[in-house]
This record gives sequence, structure tokens and C-alpha cells, in this order.
Amino acid sequence: MGVLQSKFCARGIWLTFKDLCLVSPLSGSTTRIAVVILALFYPLQVYRRKQRTTHIRGPQSPGWVFGFAKTMLDSTATTELYERWAKECGPVYKVPGVFGQFRVILWDPKAISHFFARDTWLYNQTPFNKTVVQTTFGRGVLWADGESHKRQRKALNPAFTAAVIRNLTSVFHDAAHKVTIAWDNEIELNQGTHCAVIDVQEWMNHISLDSVGIAVLSHDFGALDGNDSDVGHILNAFGSSTNFSSNLLILAQNLPFILKLPLPVIRFSLKFRLIIGKICQETLSRTRKENETGGAEQRDKSCLGLLYEVHESLNSFERWDADLRLRQARVLLSAGFETTAGNWALVELAQNPDIQRKLRDECLEFGPTPSYDDLTNKLPYLDAVVNEVLRLHAPLKEIPRLAIQDDVIPLSEPLRTAAGNFTESVCIPKGTVVVIPLAALNCSVSMWGPDAKVFKPSRWFEGDEGMLGARETLHGYRHLMTFGDGARMCLGRLFALAGFKAVLFVLVRKFVFEMDSPGVQIVDSLKSLPRPRAVGSAEAGSVPLRVRRYEV
Repeated sequence: MGVLQSKFCARGIWLTFKDLCLVSPLSGSTTRIAVVILALFYPLQVYRRKQRTTHIRGPQSPGWVFGFAKTMLDSTATTELYERWAKECGPVYKVPGVFGQFRVILWDPKAISHFFARDTWLYNQTPFNKTVVQTTFGRGVLWADGESHKRQRKALNPAFTAAVIRNLTSVFHDAAHKVTIAWDNEIELNQGTHCAVIDVQEWMNHISLDSVGIAVLSHDFGALDGNDSDVGHILNAFGSSTNFSSNLLILAQNLPFILKLPLPVIRFSLKFRLIIGKICQETLSRTRKENETGGAEQRDKSCLGLLYEVHESLNSFERWDADLRLRQARVLLSAGFETTAGNWALVELAQNPDIQRKLRDECLEFGPTPSYDDLTNKLPYLDAVVNEVLRLHAPLKEIPRLAIQDDVIPLSEPLRTAAGNFTESVCIPKGTVVVIPLAALNCSVSMWGPDAKVFKPSRWFEGDEGMLGARETLHGYRHLMTFGDGARMCLGRLFALAGFKAVLFVLVRKFVFEMDSPGVQIVDSLKSLPRPRAVGSAEAGSVPLRVRRYEV
């Protein structure tokens, strides 16, 4: 039994003893007898819990102290290992971690659906994740579980409907056009080569910061105009954080109190809170004044402005306090700033010139400026390229959750246990950490075909046999795990997709992207987010591409 499971069991026994004392004060001898009985009851509880638990198979631990925890920090290796272990041990298996604890990995589609149907209720955030989220964003929608999460999510929904995103699409187009002007100027300075080597990751960060600032907070950070921004520096620091040593990060996942130490990442968090809080206060004050003095044309149409209007119409019990509004704004800005997919899209196009050419032809043939509905329904190859980038380069690699009750997880096919028997369900004890390996499922050969690791947009069109397994087994957006599923499915997925498509549409029509050096290898950076990194690059996180104007 793991430490967390033993903790839950011991807590239950302590609560039982406390209830006995509250019901009737006990004499000294009676107390001693009760303690002895409960002490004997503890191993009985442990034994009964072990009997109810399904003994599943898993890889042999390489060591008691760290298990596979260090290996799991390498996202590329983890993706390969998860699928290999599923073949060797079955579609539900356990992976040894720190101090002999283990995590249960769900690969079976029926088990995954069961998990997502109970996320936030029966499966909650792990103590480590809760501490990280609370430290960084406060007790907002990312932190909440159960009824609290349901209420907060319901209150946020009006700001991310298709109708709202439709009105914000021009923000993404404007940001992309600013980039084309800047890149044109850089190319103009290199008249001899008629191209420029550009760190596209830095520019994609600028696009995200400015567009999400205007669309979410109605605040222009001016990153594309060359303005330095504390928020930009903080967000980049979170995305490329190396402040945690690998050993400290592993230990913190099992001992969350480590996150309460005065670490550099905590100082980043406090500075981030202060800056975002100031901007949100300004936005809310401006929105309040505009609603009081102006007509509909003058009202703030940003996500935060719309949320303010919705909450003003609620009764006092349902309204958020000022602190909760700030927590949600921090979450929205950080999530909107995530640029992993956009960075990888340009890298994949540079590495696959035929695909880049086909995408450019579709965008040029369409016309100058597509609306939200055009981006959604009338550019099929753009849609396929975006989906393929999201499939291969999910920013979130896995979802760990803590079972707060015993659970019986159904399976789509019988599973052979460690004892050699077959079972059609798996009994998970309270206190077990259960993991959905999002990125590995997105690249699974069993679900996406033998070319699952290859960038192949054509798989998204009807008739591609490689999609058959995914269509039959995976749920979520377009059978992808990138946005998750269930109660915690990404709230801003329409926002992210619209921004991604709008920016890619503008850039690919105007420019041709090539690798700066033939044969250069681009890999995931081993940081907080799996952003692309050129192997051997002196600057961590730098993605230099050769950019030239497209000429007919």
C-alpha cells in the first residue's frame, strides 16, 4: 500500500476514535482498551483494502527511492514507454514512483471514459497540483473540485462561446498582420539573401501576449510594438522554468510542503499575481464606468468585460468577490499565452515543404481575411494541419488525479492481473494516483495507425484507415486528448483554435519557412512546457527559422 493510501486509512481510524470520545467521554482504562482495539483494527483495514484492490501488473522498479520518476520527466521517453508498457502489462497498469509508491496508468478507452465522467468528483487534483495551482493562480477554477468547480466553470462559460470568439477573431488577424510588417522589415535589411533568420518562438510569444491581452483583459501589452512587459517576462519564465532541480521537483510531488519554501518560482508567482491584479483592477474599473455612462458600442467586449456584465446581473449570493475575479483572470491570461502549438506548427511546416505548399495554396485560393466561421468550416486543409499539430505536440503531457473514494473501473476487454487471472474491471483504492497519458494516447500506434509518430495532415480526411482506432476509442475534441475531456475539458479551446488558425493563415500566405540549417534536429525542451528547441542551440528555447517572402 502506498503512503497516500495508508494516510487515508489511518485518518479514518483516527476519526472513528475521535467520534467515540465525543459521544461518550472514556475512562483511562477504557481509553487504553479502545486504542488497542483500533491499533489492531488498522492492519485489518489495510488487509481488507488489499483484498479489494485488483493486483495489476507493471514494469519492475529500477530503484526504491525514485522508481521511474526521473525517467517520467523526459516527455519523449515517457510517450514511448507508456505505449510499450501497455503492450507488455495490459491497458491498465502501475508504474513505480518515489519511495515505493505507484501510479495507475489508464490506457483502456472504457476506463478513460469512466475516469473523465467522474473527474472533479471522485477524482480530484493531487496535493502537489493543488499546491502549485494555489500558489500560482489562487483558488480559482483550476484549483477547485466538485461543486465549487461546477459553479465556477458555469460562471466562466458565457465568456467563451462561439458567438464571443466570433467577435474576437479580428484581434488575432491584427496581431498576425503586425508580425508580417516586422518580418518584412527584417528581410528588407538582408537584401543580399532576400530572407532573414528569425526566432519564431519569440514572435509567437509576442502574438499570444498582445492578442490574449486585448481579447481577455482589454489591455494592449504592446509586445509586437517593441514594448517590454513584466507580464511577458513572467509568463516566459513559467513556460521555460528551470528553477526546480529534477530531484527537488520529484520530491515536491510527494512532499508538497517543499513548494512553501522561498524558491525563485514562488517569487515569480507573487510578482505575476501583483501585475495581473493591477491590470484586472484597471479593466474592471473601466468596464464599470463604460456600462454606467455609455451605450452598447462603448462596452468592453473582452472576456473579462463580458464576465463582469454577467456577474452584475446575478444575485449577491452567486456573485464572485473581487479576489476570485483576479484569480480567474490570472488563469485565463496564462492559458491564453500558451504558444506550444503555434511554435511547433511553423517548425513542422519548415520540415515538410510539400505540406507547407499545399496549405499555402488553399489559403491563397480562399481570399484575404476569413471570418471565424470560415476558419472553422471552409478551410479543410488548414483544419487538418492544426489538428495534426495538436495531436503530435500537446502542451500538457498527462493528467494525474487522486482517487478520494474506492472505485471500480470498467474495462473494454479482459485484463490479465499479476496473479494470472482475468478481470473485466479494476478496483482502485482510495488514495491511489490515477494518470491519463494524454500525449502518449495522441501518438498511439494502436489508435492512430503505424505512422502515428509522423506529421501527416491527410489522416484527418474521410477514408484514412489510420484514424479508425481513434474514432472508435477516444472521445474529446476530434478524438484528441490535447484539450482533455469531461468536466475539466479546456474551457478556451474555441479561443485557442481560432487564434491558432487565424495567425497561421496570415503567416503562411505571406512567407515561406525553412530550417536554418539542413539536418538540424528540433526536440521538446525539458522544461515546464514542451516547447521546440534546436539541438545544440546556445539559447534554450530558441527556434531559428529561415523566413523569406512568398513570391508567385
